[in-house]
Amino acid sequence: MIKRSAMGSICMCHFILPLTIVVVATLGDSTTESYWLLKIKSELVDPSGALRNWSPTTHICSWNGLTCEVDQTHVVGLNLSGSGISGSISGEFSHLISLQALDLSSNNLTGSIPSELGQLQNLRILLLYSNYLSLNIPEEIGNLSKLQVLRLGDNMLAGEIPPSIGNLSELTVLGVANCNLNGSIPSEVGNLKHLVSLDLQVNTLSGLIPEEIQGCQELQNFAASNNMLEGEIPSSMGSLKSLRILNLANNTLSGSIPTSLSLLSNLTYLNLLGNKLNGEIPPELNSLSQLQKLDLSRNNLSGSLTLLNVKLQNLETMVLSDNALTGIPYNFCLRGSKLQQLFLARNKLYGRFPLALLNCSSIQQVDLSDNSFEGELPSSLDKLQNLTDLMLNNNSFIGSLPPAIGNISSLRSLFLFGNSFTGKIPAEIGRLKRLNTIYLYDNQMSGPIPRELTNCTSLTGIDFFGNHFYGSIPDTIGKLKGLTVLHLRQNDLSGPIPPSMGYCKRLQLLALADNKLSGSIPPTFSYLSQLRTITLYNNSFEGPLPHSLSLLRNLKIINFSNNKFSGSIFPLTGSNSLTVLDLTNNSFSGSIPSILANSGDLTRLRLANNYLTGTIPSELGHLTELNFLDLSFNNLTGHVPPQLSNCKRIEHLLLNNNRLGGEMLPWLGSLQELGELDLSFNNFRGRVPAELGGCSKLLKLSLHHNNLSGEIPLEIGNLTSLNVFNLQRNSLSGHIPSTIQQCSKLYELRLSENFLSGIIPVGLGSVTELQVILDLSGNLFSGEIPSSLGNLMKLERLDLSFNHLQGQVPPSLGQLTSLHVLNLSNNHLHGLIPSTFSGFPLSSFLNNDHLCGPPLALCSEASRMKLSNSQVAAIIVAIVLTSTLICLVLLYIMLRIWCNWIKVAVSSEDGGMVEQKTRNGEYWNMNSPELFPSPEKQISATTCICNLKIDAAARENTLVR
Repeated sequence: MIKRSAMGSICMCHFILPLTIVVVATLGDSTTESYWLLKIKSELVDPSGALRNWSPTTHICSWNGLTCEVDQTHVVGLNLSGSGISGSISGEFSHLISLQALDLSSNNLTGSIPSELGQLQNLRILLLYSNYLSLNIPEEIGNLSKLQVLRLGDNMLAGEIPPSIGNLSELTVLGVANCNLNGSIPSEVGNLKHLVSLDLQVNTLSGLIPEEIQGCQELQNFAASNNMLEGEIPSSMGSLKSLRILNLANNTLSGSIPTSLSLLSNLTYLNLLGNKLNGEIPPELNSLSQLQKLDLSRNNLSGSLTLLNVKLQNLETMVLSDNALTGIPYNFCLRGSKLQQLFLARNKLYGRFPLALLNCSSIQQVDLSDNSFEGELPSSLDKLQNLTDLMLNNNSFIGSLPPAIGNISSLRSLFLFGNSFTGKIPAEIGRLKRLNTIYLYDNQMSGPIPRELTNCTSLTGIDFFGNHFYGSIPDTIGKLKGLTVLHLRQNDLSGPIPPSMGYCKRLQLLALADNKLSGSIPPTFSYLSQLRTITLYNNSFEGPLPHSLSLLRNLKIINFSNNKFSGSIFPLTGSNSLTVLDLTNNSFSGSIPSILANSGDLTRLRLANNYLTGTIPSELGHLTELNFLDLSFNNLTGHVPPQLSNCKRIEHLLLNNNRLGGEMLPWLGSLQELGELDLSFNNFRGRVPAELGGCSKLLKLSLHHNNLSGEIPLEIGNLTSLNVFNLQRNSLSGHIPSTIQQCSKLYELRLSENFLSGIIPVGLGSVTELQVILDLSGNLFSGEIPSSLGNLMKLERLDLSFNHLQGQVPPSLGQLTSLHVLNLSNNHLHGLIPSTFSGFPLSSFLNNDHLCGPPLALCSEASRMKLSNSQVAAIIVAIVLTSTLICLVLLYIMLRIWCNWIKVAVSSEDGGMVEQKTRNGEYWNMNSPELFPSPEKQISATTCICNLKIDAAARENTLVR
């Protein structure tokens, strides 16, 4: 709360300032400069007290920042540059009519440039650069006819450069760089006959460079880089004989470089980089004898290099990178050269190393990278005694490094990566005491890393990735006290990590992955306090981690995967800055430390294939930046903590092959970035959550080998990006949802070994990206195989076995030319197998009803046709008639047998004494009656019946007698 006395003081201040202004005004004329200056002061904020002595009690000429005439009657200069003042520029400056110089640069002024400044007819210098001024440059600026210097750069202006700028006939300096200006360069600028410096850099100026620029005959500095200027460079610029600096970099200028630029005999700096210039570099530029720096990079220039250092005797820097140049002349560089920097990277240069460069004795930096040079490096490379940086990377050089390279004592950077160098690193390299960086990665070099390399005690970076170096890491590596990068990945190094490596205390990146290293991590690693990245994966390291690793507080990336480390992972949790922790495929045990949650920037946590136990810490839900969590193939138990739903950026969630349980997790649907979800081989139960349909970016969904039940939710159809869908070996029931056809990018679908039923949806045939497998086996599907499955032209494996499918195999399936695994066994299929399936094994079709055709038995002609209803009726009638005929034949046979039996019985009643009787002149043995006599002995039915009647009559006669 403000005290009353303080309130009184504030009120008094508000009263005194206007009163002071009134008093000053009454002491002289109303235009008294002190009056206006105090009014200007009242509109400014002055936190540093730069205007503290601006007071009516002191003479105006003693005020800070003011300059008066000799007679002290008028203020002619005001300089408040870098005073820290803020506020806006007052229009009251217009009353300081004698003002010749106004400098308000490098402050925090805002607002617009007041048009009233155009009334300062005596103003010669106006400096407003490095503020926060906005809006347009006022047209009234053009009224300042005596103005010589106008600098408005580094503000937040807008609009165009006013054409009235051409009225400033005395102007020598115009600076409007970095002001957000647009439009074109006004042609009126050609009226500025005395202009010496024109700085238009870093705006969005467009259009052509006006031909009228030739009117600025005194122009020495023309800088218009980083705009959107287009068209050709006007040849009229060659008339600017005084020009020393020409910077048109980073525009969209096109056409060829005008030969008229060779007339700029005073030119020392020419920068045309980052345009669309084409054609050859004009040899006329060789006449620019004063030129010191030339940059033509990032254009479309072609042809051979025509610039000769023998003529450009003062040239120190030549940058021609990112063009299409094809050659370097043999006489490019002769004795007496001053060339220090030559950059020819990313051209179309080819052939052997240009020996002409060896004559550039003064050269310090050579960049020939990203070309097509080949062959071996010259053995006389040490002629370049002043060389500090040699960049030959990404070419096709071969052979060994010349030992003479060790004689270039000034060498600091050696970039030879991305070539085909072979052989060993020469021991002479140890002479390079100034060597700072050596990058040899992506070559085919071999041999041991020379111990002499550790004599290069200035080394900060070593990168030998992707070679064939073998043997051990030099045990003297600890001599490199300034080493920050040691990258030895993907070689054939063996043995342990030398303990002396712990004395490379400035080491920030250590990459030893993909080697044959073994042993344990030395305890001296605790000294690597600046280490940020350590990758040891794909080696044979073993044993527990030293507890002292917990002292490494700056670690960000740790990858120890695919080793044999054991014990606890707790020593790796000392840093709260971890972004990547990958310990996959080791033998770590114990629980997952909850302290990992302190690394709020952790994005990848991979602990798969270890022996971790316990539960998943709920604290991991604090890792809101996490996008990859892989805890698979461990022995984790319990429930998945719902706090993981806070990890909204997670893209990969892999918890498979554990012993996790509980109800399936509906909160998974809130993870909108989820692309891979694998919960397979656990003990989850319940339904497949319909909420998963909200994970629209999901590519892989694997829930197989759990205890899930219920139906597959319709919302699965919302997963239109899904590639892999695996629910096999659960207890799911119901139908396959028709919405499955909306998963148009699906290329693997496994629903086997459940209790799914109903028909196979026809829409499944529209999922034409199915390729790896369609597996519906071991369910209760019925009905026919939909012919639409013949549209799955990319399908390689189809398994519909162990269901209740009926009908024929659709001929359309024969069109699946990519199919190499097929199983239709154990169904109720019948009919002809498509001929294109003849190459599949018998097991693909076994245990069906009536399938036929190769590789099974051939089908009869009748079974090859599908019968109509009338044909079926005809077959039934034929069967009935045939059955009737068979019955009649059987009746006849039975009757015949009965007749014979009666005959035998009658004969027996006649006394049984007669062993043989005759009938029709033939004997008939009664003891062994021939039921089916030979054809010649057969007696017709009529004869049998007649004989029967005769025998009966005889029997009656006998009885009568």
